[in-house]
Amino acid sequence: MIHKFTMNGVHIAMDINGGSVHVLDEITYDMLDFYEEIRDGKRSLQEVMEKLSRYPQEELASAYDEIRTLEEDGLLYTEDAYETMDFMKNRKPVVKALCLNIAHDCNLMCKYCFAKQGDFGGKKCLMPLETGKKALEYLVKNSGSRRNLEVDFFGGEPLMNFQVVKDLVHYGRELEKEYHKNFRFTITTNGVLLNEEAIEFINTHMDNAVLSLDGRKQINDDMRLTLTGKGSYDVIVPKYQKLIEKRGNKSYYIRGTFTRDSLDFSEDVKHFKELGFVHTSMEPVVSSEENPYAIREEDLPKILEEYEKLAVYYADLKEKKDPFSFFHFMVDLTQGPCVIKRISGCGAGTEYLCITPEGDLYPCHQFVGNEAYKMGNLYEEDLTLPKEMQSMFKEAHIYHKEDCKTCFSKFYCSGGCHANALSFNGDILKPYRIGCEMQRKRLECAIMVEAKRMLSEEEEAPEEKVLFL
Repeated sequence: MIHKFTMNGVHIAMDINGGSVHVLDEITYDMLDFYEEIRDGKRSLQEVMEKLSRYPQEELASAYDEIRTLEEDGLLYTEDAYETMDFMKNRKPVVKALCLNIAHDCNLMCKYCFAKQGDFGGKKCLMPLETGKKALEYLVKNSGSRRNLEVDFFGGEPLMNFQVVKDLVHYGRELEKEYHKNFRFTITTNGVLLNEEAIEFINTHMDNAVLSLDGRKQINDDMRLTLTGKGSYDVIVPKYQKLIEKRGNKSYYIRGTFTRDSLDFSEDVKHFKELGFVHTSMEPVVSSEENPYAIREEDLPKILEEYEKLAVYYADLKEKKDPFSFFHFMVDLTQGPCVIKRISGCGAGTEYLCITPEGDLYPCHQFVGNEAYKMGNLYEEDLTLPKEMQSMFKEAHIYHKEDCKTCFSKFYCSGGCHANALSFNGDILKPYRIGCEMQRKRLECAIMVEAKRMLSEEEEAPEEKVLFL
């Protein structure tokens, strides 16, 4: 299975099953369209040469031989070796990550909030310390032999329950010693309540900080409103800048959301750079079309064009070794996630769970409030997650999703978001099509950026051969 595309003057071919990525010259790139027909005896090489008569015959023959050599070396047209492997059938996942909805309340009124201004359609409440402790205990006791565990303090707005956040981090450190585990803590915040104490605590104890901001002032303030109805930009940007200035080399992300009203989102990403932010992300809003800001099918051409526009800008930065990063354009062509991760994705409902202030368990934070997907409660005497639901999520991998089987992005997006699939198609096995289209374009952009970077390095050191694996 091969996918080929041209972007920013670079001709690229991907071997989907094997993971190889190749930068080709124009002749080899065009010959690739006919290679299988020649190989399988459906056309002769001479017929193809006549069809591609704009190129010299000798170079066409050489291009064909080059592709054949790549195939023989297992770098093109490889077979899928994963589908029938036993590890897919016998996999017994353990819990490795929790999303703690530490607060079902919020101090912003973001128009697009899937959490319905923090309460997920229920009552506003804060997680008691006792519930948080039970959550951490549940994680360590159900993590098997896995040592590294992840906990994301989420909401609503988690800083509205800051004392419990602090107490749980300290409790986690105690559990680490008792159970020989290592917690990696993350906090996702809208920034309104950031002060000196919160900044110091986050920078000391949080391995990652996700900071919400939608970009330019007018864009952000149209969607992300304070409880008084005013925009939040002027309140939070200086606080983010102070946090990041003091954070050193520890991880963080400025995370934006673009909507139908901000389809020129590349300008918002550029604005992040102007503000001095290095690590960034910009996510598409996911919402019903009844909302005026929701992305629609007819918006896709503009969105895909915008991703490509941003990728060209970003590739230029990478060639100049600029440290600025955009999450969706980062791809590792030599290492990447393990096979299980590539096939099954985020692990929602199996390896990853969300816990509400009341102690209810859900497959992930986007399922909270959907009673059909409630998996239990921490206060049950003999808490056992429903095996049927766990099995359903475990089996919701790319080999059970018809739309994924022929998609070139399947080993990178791992089948997409279960919650989005359910919301738009009523079935976690049927991916959200608009999301798929954006993912495919982002992958092409990411690979182009990496290709341009590596080609630039080869020009600087031509004696070192650049390999795409």
